[in-house]
Amino acid sequence: MLLKSSLENGAPAEAINRGASRGRIAFLRLVAWLLAVAVTVVTLGPQGVRPAPVLGQQGDHTLAFLLVGFLFARAYPQRSWTSLSVAVVLIGLLEIMQLWVPGRHARFEDFVVDALSALVGFALSAATDRMMVHLAKRPKR
Repeated sequence: MLLKSSLENGAPAEAINRGASRGRIAFLRLVAWLLAVAVTVVTLGPQGVRPAPVLGQQGDHTLAFLLVGFLFARAYPQRSWTSLSVAVVLIGLLEIMQLWVPGRHARFEDFVVDALSALVGFALSAATDRMMVHLAKRPKR
């Protein structure tokens, strides 16, 4: 309805796209934070909330934090470096917090895997942006 009324009122397409982009960004932020909460609960929660490894411990860590990095990069496109820095710090804190969780242990190796995976997620997001810009510039046949 908003789109239709905007078109009828002669609103520029950029304003409409900006509104759609804001909605997409809001959705990505929600999903990114929900994933971050899920990773935190699985990491610090009791044994009952921890799923059995599907890809092995390192594989599951890699996939989870790659998705976290990718989603946060998409959710905060104007703050990529800040988001990445905060992600690495929070990943380190998450690892340290395991020292106080019975049955868990903090390992530097896990921190490295998690932080590098988030970094790769951010890099994949940047690569996706570059690819989309390149594809948009190609002449249509």
